[in-house]
Amino acid sequence: MTDAPAPARAKPDTSGRSQWWDVWDQFKTHKGALFGAAVFLFIVLAVTLGPLVWTIEPTFIDIRARNSGASLAHPFGTDQLGRDILARMMAGGQVSIAVGLTAMLISVLLGAFIGVLAGFFRKLDGFLMGLTNLFLALPLLPLLLVMVMLFRETLARSFGPEMGTFILIVSAIGITSWMQTARIVRGEVLALKEREFVLAARSIGTPSRRMILRHILPNVLSPIMVSATLGIATAIITESALSFLGLGFPPDFPTWGRLLFDAVDYLQQYPERVFWPGLAISLTVLSVNYIGDGLRDALDPRIRGR
Repeated sequence: MTDAPAPARAKPDTSGRSQWWDVWDQFKTHKGALFGAAVFLFIVLAVTLGPLVWTIEPTFIDIRARNSGASLAHPFGTDQLGRDILARMMAGGQVSIAVGLTAMLISVLLGAFIGVLAGFFRKLDGFLMGLTNLFLALPLLPLLLVMVMLFRETLARSFGPEMGTFILIVSAIGITSWMQTARIVRGEVLALKEREFVLAARSIGTPSRRMILRHILPNVLSPIMVSATLGIATAIITESALSFLGLGFPPDFPTWGRLLFDAVDYLQQYPERVFWPGLAISLTVLSVNYIGDGLRDALDPRIRGR
């Protein structure tokens, strides 16, 4: 008497799953990306919700407590004016992360727009790629310094010192960091133009605008998202460099780079003042880079299908 065959294992029904569920499943397998996402989420929550718990104003001056070390009243100590460093770290994190996200959005939108136009329209390709190569050849930091020196006072008079500097910094970083995204998107569009579904859409007379919106942009979303995550890290580092050089936000408007700049004169006496903002910048940039690596693997269909 033969044994009855074992019932086949039921396969999970994935018919109703979207592509983003597959992306999430692959992203979860990247331990570095999960760690980076957890660290970045913790930093964002700390700088946004932290001031609701730690209610000391970052600009409050207590001369009697100046240059004090870590204590229950001031866990990170105070600076040369008696301002609480923990409160200034949270306020500086809000500005630095806001600069990173806004500058990234500007650079990604500009780069994706130029990359799609250059890849889809052959007549514009030569001019737009020449413009891209020109921006790539320009020295980034000197160009940023010139832009800050030229437009800082004008924007400060129009929008106020803080908002004017914010607009100037995010615009300068966004305008000077779109080139890599443009080149990546252009290469993807050039490959997509030869795919069967694009040729079929062209053969039935689909307008260029509709073809770009319906067929091209959804298929270049993966490299755009990866460029966006890496652009956040680049923007935070650039803003920190400008603030460290004293060309960023005003002294009473803290950012992580500004805190580093203020702590340089007291490096030997109080090295912890350099440690905290440096650690925050390093952790933020490292976590965002890990997220970018995880997204790059998760959005690659050759890896996702394994």
